[in-house]
Amino acid sequence: MKVLVVSEFYPRQGDPVLGVWAHRQALAARDAGAEVRVVVLHRLVPPRASFARGPSHPGGAARALRVLAGEPTHQVRDGLDVSYVRYASPPRSSSYPAWGAWAAPALRLALLRVRRSFAYELIHAHNAVPAGDAVRRTRSKAPLIVSVHGGDVLYTAPRSDAGREAVRCALGAATTVLANSRGIAELSRAHGAADVRVVHLGADLASPRQPGASVRRDPSPSLVTVGHLVARKRHADVMRALAVLAKRHPSLRYVIIGDGPERVALEGLAARLEVSERVEFRGQLEPAEAIEQARRCTLFAMPSTEEAFGVAYIEAMAGGVPAIGCRGEAGPEEIAAAGDGFVLVPPGDIERLTQRIDELLSDPQRLREAGIRARETVAANFSWERCGEQTVAAYEHALRVSAPMRGGSGRG
Repeated sequence: MKVLVVSEFYPRQGDPVLGVWAHRQALAARDAGAEVRVVVLHRLVPPRASFARGPSHPGGAARALRVLAGEPTHQVRDGLDVSYVRYASPPRSSSYPAWGAWAAPALRLALLRVRRSFAYELIHAHNAVPAGDAVRRTRSKAPLIVSVHGGDVLYTAPRSDAGREAVRCALGAATTVLANSRGIAELSRAHGAADVRVVHLGADLASPRQPGASVRRDPSPSLVTVGHLVARKRHADVMRALAVLAKRHPSLRYVIIGDGPERVALEGLAARLEVSERVEFRGQLEPAEAIEQARRCTLFAMPSTEEAFGVAYIEAMAGGVPAIGCRGEAGPEEIAAAGDGFVLVPPGDIERLTQRIDELLSDPQRLREAGIRARETVAANFSWERCGEQTVAAYEHALRVSAPMRGGSGRG
């Protein structure tokens, strides 16, 4: 079975973290028996924020454009052939639902080039907009699978009529839609998806801790969050809990892995709360290093909202680190229902968040058992092997149900 993955978000030399989950799912599908190649929609327009900086600023538009334009159009990542298809489009805020239309001409040519050496039988697009919509507009005859990771149904569709229509058209054109949680599956159906399957993303398991084995943990207790520094991730809530717990846990630290627009505000909050010396901003790290550093910490805390799934939770849990998420969110609720080692708190409830952190840190035996159960939960439900098997099963299903309509040709 030959599968072509199309994604807007995918690791690249300029940003090795971007869309790493799409890359890992492609690798998992390959390991489960599919032949996989990847096409990335590579937008050659710098972020709007870079234009507000001076021309010599390290984050200015000129430098951002050089980085984008300098990205090699063909790369091999972990043995996968990856092509970066360049296109341009207007600013995200005003035109994101139409990006599929802007990307489609370049993608159409790329599909023709790929087919000369790789006769793909189906296309797997990550997100309805812009990737799924761009594939739809190429009029490819190959069956289309669309993965919905949350953004389509939590942001793009609800925010404008154009977004709602773009998502509806892309999901309606898909033979099968893969949702990363049951909550996202329900929203996908509400926005036009017919055949929907839930396929969870995965995590690599750390070796189980054996009696007497050396576990590389930080000597002092530490909270950790891995994620983009945006308001909905609720880093500020964890920081406020840290300030409350300072006296009961005098050596407690907070490690923040990631970067984003909220960094300056969070640094200011740490100063006002007088916990700056306890907070470590480690910035954006390579995925493997981010996971390693998170697993050295005591407790993962990210009470974020609008969380479709949350790979960061299960990556920490796979290393024996208990996690705290937010109640009422599709992904965290599903992870919590799958097993133990994951605690939910009400959204914005700093008092309850503080209590849950304190309960675990104050009881070493309970904390140790929670870490063991966290790893067991991931092993039973959220491995990359399981993700790969379910993804390939979805591919096989899509090929079966689309065969009568294609007359068995499989041509794209």
